[in-house]
Order: sequence, then C-alpha cells, then structure tokens
Amino acid sequence: MTEIYKIVDTTLREGEQTPGVQFSLEDKKQIVDSLAQIGVHEVELGIASHLSSCLPQLIAYASSTYPELNCSLWSRCREEDIRYAASLGTRRISLSIPVSDRHIVTKMEKDRIWVEKYMLDGIHLALSLGMAVAVGFEDSSRADIRFLQHMSSQAEKAGAWRVRLADTVGILSPGKTAKLVASLAEVLKKAEIGVHTHNDFGMATGNAIAAFENGAAWADGAILGLGERTGCARLEELVAYLSFACEQPGFNVRELKTLANFVADIANEPVESRHPILGEAIFACETGLHLQGLLKDPQTYEPYSPELVGAERKLMIGAKSGRSAIRLQLNRLGIELADDDMDKWVLAVRDAARAKGRALSDAELIALCR
Repeated sequence: MTEIYKIVDTTLREGEQTPGVQFSLEDKKQIVDSLAQIGVHEVELGIASHLSSCLPQLIAYASSTYPELNCSLWSRCREEDIRYAASLGTRRISLSIPVSDRHIVTKMEKDRIWVEKYMLDGIHLALSLGMAVAVGFEDSSRADIRFLQHMSSQAEKAGAWRVRLADTVGILSPGKTAKLVASLAEVLKKAEIGVHTHNDFGMATGNAIAAFENGAAWADGAILGLGERTGCARLEELVAYLSFACEQPGFNVRELKTLANFVADIANEPVESRHPILGEAIFACETGLHLQGLLKDPQTYEPYSPELVGAERKLMIGAKSGRSAIRLQLNRLGIELADDDMDKWVLAVRDAARAKGRALSDAELIALCR
C-alpha cells in the first residue's frame, strides 16, 4: 500500500471519561510508554484545563522521554483553556466546537454566526501562541452538511492543519461515514481529515476504517474502546487491521496486549476470551470443517498468525468435530485407527465431549481411543 493511515490514541482523554476509570500519573506514564512502543502517530494526553490532574507533569515526561512523539491536548475554544495549554508547552492542540444545531442552540444557547466567530478566534489565538491547531467538530453526524463544509473550509483558511469529525452519539454507519468524509474532501484543499467514532451501535472501528478508505488520514482510538457510554473505536482493532489487513508498517502489534491488560486491571474490565486481537480464545476451534483446514494449512481459517498478537492456536476435538479432524489429531498423537472404525470413534468422541460439556484434552482423547 502507498497510503499511510494515522492513529490518534485518546485513551488518556476519551478513555478516562469512562465512568469509574481514573489513571494516576504513574499509570499515564506507563500508558505513554506503551503507546510510543506501539507506534501510534499522536497521543492525546488529556484536556486543557486547570482541573485535569497531573497534566503539567505528564506533558513534561512525554516531551522529555519521547521528543519525537506527537502529543496533543483536547481543548474547548475558550481563551483561558487555550492559554493554559500553551503555558504547559503544548505543541499541538485540538480545538473542539459543536456544529449541530441541537448542540449550538440547545446546549450552548448560541447561533451559527457566534460559533463560527468563536472557532476562528480560538484558532487565531492558538496559532499566535505557537501551537499547531487541529479543529474537532462535535456532533458532525447530525450537523447540516452545508454548514459543516463551511466551518471546515473556514477552519482551513484560518490555519487549521486537520479537521476532525466527531460522531458524538455513534449513529453513523460505514456507508454514511464514507459519504460524510467525501463531502469534506470536496471542500478542503490542504487540511487533513480525521474522525472520532463512537460505538453505540457497534460500528466505531468499522466507521473509522470506512473513513480511511474514503479520504480520511486520521482516526481516533482508545485501548479496549474505552470512553463515554459504549466507548469509541478500539485502538487494538485499528492497529491490527492496518498492520495485517492493510500491511501498513511501523506498528508493534504485540505490545497491544501488554497495554490492554494493564488498562483492563485499572478499569476493572477484564479482557473477554473472544475480544478481537486480545482474547485468549480467539484462535480456538472445534468445528470439523474448520479443524480439517487448520490442521492442513492454518491460513485457510486464520486472518493472521496467532504469534503476531501473542496468542496460541487451540485446535479442540469435541462435539462438533468430524472424521478428518479427529483422524488428523489422533495421528498427531501417534494413534492410527482403521477406516472401518472411524464412524464409531467419531460418535464416541462426540458423546464423551457432550457428557463433559466441553472439548476433550489430548490425554482424554488418547484414553478414550485406547
């Protein structure tokens, strides 16, 4: 591939907005360490506010330890917040502004004219303080498309290098995401497009990939998909998909599991056994047809090798296994059975597995067949 898609990790900003989740300074440092090893292109360290815990120390640590790592702060367009970000030595700031009438009128009690001026004043101030400015449009998925295009164009003209579309309530589908991103690509000349997708209908990662495929250069992700409500796109899924399916270089995928387990302990959210990329059972198989293929060539039913994510292939003989799979597994265990006996042994294996309510271990299989 020639296109390089870029990831903003937002575990320390969006992820910490998960109810009940709070990271200490040492936690945050360790998360930054892992993210630097994984190879994300930008780390959102938090929110530009005096109320954000340990922000000065975290920025100092990240800039001194990883001077080449792009770090940013999320910020409202408030002058106070922008100046605070600059005082901390922030090099990259992401200004957030609502663009849907629901947010502009109902939440902020303002109008479109006010919002545009508020955004432009924020961009000009941040630029004057020496920061690179990205602009994030809150509730883009429910905004009037012409107003969204206008705001994007104005942000670019004012000096914003990236425009980020936020699907704040997670109502986009991959098809709708594609159209939304394409509509911005029509009006932007230099500014890069990013997306921040939420997972309310389980499509956050799919929407992020759809955005990449239709003109976006950036997508946000958080480890384990942490965030408000059902969270946002999962960092582990984005990194693994770009690395394996798109063959994009530069990622250390194995580090994802280390980071995920660390964050899962803090968040008290154990990684489920079939969690994509991270789960312990994602390469377990019992179905006869699949087992037959896997035993002959793992690529028949695996999108990537288990070793790439620190996982193990578990070929399980049980109630759903067939003749070929059972024969191959028995042969691997040094047991040869006559063709005439196979139907009998298949039934015996399936009955034994049903009785135990699980697949049989190698020892149980050997004992049964002998």
